[in-house]
Amino acid sequence: MITRQDVVDQAGKIGFLDVGFTSAEPFDAHREFLETRQKEYGWAEAAGLALMKGADPKSILPEAKTVIVLMEVYFQQSFPRYMEGHFGRCYLDDDRITKDGLAQKIKAFRGFLRDNSIDSKVPFNLPHRVAAARAGMGTFGKNCLFYSSRVARKSSWVLPITVVVDHEFAPGEPTVELGCPDWCRNACIAACPTRALKGNATIDPQLCISYLTYFGDGLTPLHLREPMGLNVYGCDQCQNVCPRNSGWLAMDLPLNQKVFDRQSDFHLTKLLHMDEKYFTEKIWPHMFYMSPADIWRWKMNVARAMGNTNDSGFVGDLIKAFGENLDDRVKSMIGWALGKLGGPVAVKALKQWKAETQGIVHEEICDALKKAG
Repeated sequence: MITRQDVVDQAGKIGFLDVGFTSAEPFDAHREFLETRQKEYGWAEAAGLALMKGADPKSILPEAKTVIVLMEVYFQQSFPRYMEGHFGRCYLDDDRITKDGLAQKIKAFRGFLRDNSIDSKVPFNLPHRVAAARAGMGTFGKNCLFYSSRVARKSSWVLPITVVVDHEFAPGEPTVELGCPDWCRNACIAACPTRALKGNATIDPQLCISYLTYFGDGLTPLHLREPMGLNVYGCDQCQNVCPRNSGWLAMDLPLNQKVFDRQSDFHLTKLLHMDEKYFTEKIWPHMFYMSPADIWRWKMNVARAMGNTNDSGFVGDLIKAFGENLDDRVKSMIGWALGKLGGPVAVKALKQWKAETQGIVHEEICDALKKAG
């Protein structure tokens, strides 16, 4: 039977930069946390994420004895500045649909285990960050993210992947604790535009920009639109300002050519005018949390981002998109964006639409006209 070191060596050959081990005992503290914070996390159960079930590895693999944690650094190459300005880095080279990168490494690792008579499961709902900390691979930040203690200059640009196995390996020494320096003075909390971070490593996920961009319910509330800035899908603000990440951000990384080659597909104007075919072929395979039925949310996010650019060059596209869309949430956000951008062309369009619309769209256009002067 293979040894713990055999697993570490093979994971390294496959391309994982760190490996940890923890027992398959239930994550009781994590379950209790979820139970006591249903107001913030109840939506996850309703969405089918089954976080409560994932707190027990044996619910995933009844014969589970160990959880192996593989560490992936998802920011090993630099991304175009345009893409970083609108999309979270962890989504820019996500292969959970295309399965042409990380998925191949996970498959190879599970093949190695299978060849050595070890059964495994790779669950989506097991608390992977908590598992990594319980395996002694790093600590948490006040922004609730996981920071490696051994790779990527001890930054948070890491993705722990949990593999539940039916073989017992010696566990690591847990490091389930905060690792932030006192002198940072809560930089991440101060920088969070929507005040999602509450201190003491707690967060209201439903105020997090990442949540709002792909899970938010309905028209984005008015008071959150400007704070959400240019983010269309995801957010890295709390990581960008973190002193624990400054070492990695100072690295001269090679360019991620795959992301560079497809950045034109993600131009704001193309996203605003895209149809279902364009979405399913060029966008969804890389950023899949929203289905074709949610194209309206993409376009609403884009319209809001355009308004926050303060670039009047987007006025024409916004006016065109108002006529293309039937969804009131998109139309409402286009009205808001034009009100924020202002100018005679925007005002003329808003005045015309004011006479033609009703309901929430009409209300947004009236407010936009006041803002546009």
